[in-house]
Amino acid sequence: MRGFLAALVSAACLAFTPVRAESPVVIELFTSQGCSSCPPADQMVRDLATREDVIALGLHVDYWDYIGWADSFAQPGFTKRQKAYAAAVGERMVYTPQFVVGGVERIVGAKPMKVMEAVMNHAEMPATVTMQAKRDGGLLRIKARRMTDHTEPLMVQLVRFMPEAKVSIKNGENAGHDLTYANIVTSWGLLVRWSGTEDLEIETPIEGDQPGAVIVQEEGPGAILAAARLP
Repeated sequence: MRGFLAALVSAACLAFTPVRAESPVVIELFTSQGCSSCPPADQMVRDLATREDVIALGLHVDYWDYIGWADSFAQPGFTKRQKAYAAAVGERMVYTPQFVVGGVERIVGAKPMKVMEAVMNHAEMPATVTMQAKRDGGLLRIKARRMTDHTEPLMVQLVRFMPEAKVSIKNGENAGHDLTYANIVTSWGLLVRWSGTEDLEIETPIEGDQPGAVIVQEEGPGAILAAARLP
């Protein structure tokens, strides 16, 4: 049954025509190795990771660790991020699996049609920030311009992730399963707060060869206005 459901999820994610947008649409999945409902959503991230029009990221939370299996990728900061998303819209509870598309559209459960509809809606919005980001040796160079006269500060963030890893679950709700995860976030940090009143041009050290992304987001956390993939 699990394999059949995964096949349906994969087919739904890959069937959508790539969307045209100024920058890839960021999809965050809050997940846990100890959550029996999460594997189909994790499969969605694996499928979405192959698309150029999105940046799909898996953020593993730690609040299910008590039920018998401690998630080896979980970080308290990712739980805090999910709770901040909930608080931003007046919600008190958090759930797994939960997708957040573009920083604003929240979808509980593995629902590929709803996720891709949210991606298309976000991609159709006019660009308010343009950005370029690239590695140059051991430096990360970022240029950005705000296309509106808004002055609310924006967060320029660097995300690093592990492309793929397989985990053998020994205990808990997924005991006995070997699960493969994609785009597993290992760090999510703030580079600078930017007013947007002037063009942004910064450089910062970047270590290692792990891929990542630069994400410009409203505080809150709120809408993601621009993103660039770092191979």
